[in-house]
Amino acid sequence: MTESPELASDDPRLLGLRRLLAVMDRLRAPGGCPWDREQTHASLRRYLLEECFECLEALDREDDAEIQEELGDVLLQVVFHARIAEDRGAWDVGAVAQGIADKLLHRHPHVFGDVEAEDAAAVEANWEQLKQQTKQRESLLDGIPGGLPALLQAHKVQERAKRVGFDWPDANGPLAKLDEELGELREALAADDPQQVAAELGDALFTLVNLARHLGLSAEDCLRETTARFGGRFRRMEAAAERPLDQHAPAELEALWEQAKREAP
Repeated sequence: MTESPELASDDPRLLGLRRLLAVMDRLRAPGGCPWDREQTHASLRRYLLEECFECLEALDREDDAEIQEELGDVLLQVVFHARIAEDRGAWDVGAVAQGIADKLLHRHPHVFGDVEAEDAAAVEANWEQLKQQTKQRESLLDGIPGGLPALLQAHKVQERAKRVGFDWPDANGPLAKLDEELGELREALAADDPQQVAAELGDALFTLVNLARHLGLSAEDCLRETTARFGGRFRRMEAAAERPLDQHAPAELEALWEQAKREAP
């Protein structure tokens, strides 16, 4: 039996939320903002995606002020979508908040009930078990969003397969598989078969995700950090070059790259 925490009507955190709701109500009301009034769930999709990625970038930079601002932009999207639903008589932001609060209560019986959980792993196991009980799925892979970034989607698919024991016991398995996949990729390249090259390259990437997962890493985060590191070094190359990079010989570009690496390891 879950025990709901006491509600505090004078919680100062509610002030900002109330103000945001009042602003949104005014924007969507007759005589409000024409742009805000004509938005739909579909028209706001790209903004929700963009704001989430901008928030992730702020988290990567560990800048508290920027994180606060970007979380506000994400929250705006939640409130905006809820107001659109409210306008057509479906549900409102209160129902959204109540729903997630109920879900948290139900999935934390070790806090709000009499279930015991020794560590974070036990909490996660209980969470997944309760989630399975409340969602009817034909496949263990159901519920993984198709719009996820490919590396993250692969990670989640592998995690689901792991639940039934379809997984290597340690990192040695995917490491050996990677050697195998790279060999098959070389064969496809030698055969000059574009379709097979694409398939083998996909297999190698999927195996790299598996290796990262077994090492306790996120391939998505690893690639994001490497891309950011490359971008920083490339900008240093541009700054150090006395003329446009496309006017440099390969050896000159390599020298500029090595200099950038020394300056920003």
